[in-house]
Amino acid sequence: MNIVKAILPGKGVLLDIKADVREGTVELDGNIQPVSDIAWNPPVCGTVYGAALNFQGRWKEMEDAFHQAPYKQPPKAPVLYIKPLNTLTGANSGIPLPTGEEKLEMGASLAVVIGKTATRVKAEDAFDYIEGYTIANDVSIPHASVYRPAIKQKARDGFCPIGPWIVSKDDVANPDQLDIRVYVNGELKQENNTRNFIRSVSKLMEDVTDFMTLRPGDVLLAGVPEGAPLAGKGDRVRIEISGIGALENTIVPEERGEAE
Repeated sequence: MNIVKAILPGKGVLLDIKADVREGTVELDGNIQPVSDIAWNPPVCGTVYGAALNFQGRWKEMEDAFHQAPYKQPPKAPVLYIKPLNTLTGANSGIPLPTGEEKLEMGASLAVVIGKTATRVKAEDAFDYIEGYTIANDVSIPHASVYRPAIKQKARDGFCPIGPWIVSKDDVANPDQLDIRVYVNGELKQENNTRNFIRSVSKLMEDVTDFMTLRPGDVLLAGVPEGAPLAGKGDRVRIEISGIGALENTIVPEERGEAE
């Protein structure tokens, strides 16, 4: 078993717990429980930054558009966006399907959790600033543009399930060699590997911290592969990343109360 960090129901702090990331079980109060029996809280509370276009296949899909107006050239620096605090939700929680939408895009991503303040970090030193890794689902309403801030499509309540825990960096031999699989209702819908990153985790850390500071608890989503699958009401979505575990959530109708 690994020692992972997680926030359990009714708890407001990260706890060290024993987990079998392969079997999807945890030891609580001396008992072994499946991850699916627990309503996990998100294990992070910092700012979540997403890196767009960091998979080779996704980049190739956009190559023609890169050379068209108004930009006329590929981006030279990482293309970042933010998943604000309202988007965060835990494993086994519902992903809200907005009224009028039939499908949502499931964005499987390795989530890099920052362990100490990182400014102008060199790639060779990047892992000194990483606490560990978790899994994120960068949910979005399908949309075409990657240049304009897609706030309405990507920053809705509950649109960033993350967890269920943080695995220490010491327990992940190489974050750039991890299998990613996405299942919808038990059927494999997407398969990729982080070896297909354009910028490795360490290079991404170097390029991002060259112009902005990352602080302890912040999260860097290292990229979503091309061909992100769609899921609709009632669908159960499972994202697996080798060595990290699995993140499961179900699509449910969005419920929004009237403003007080």
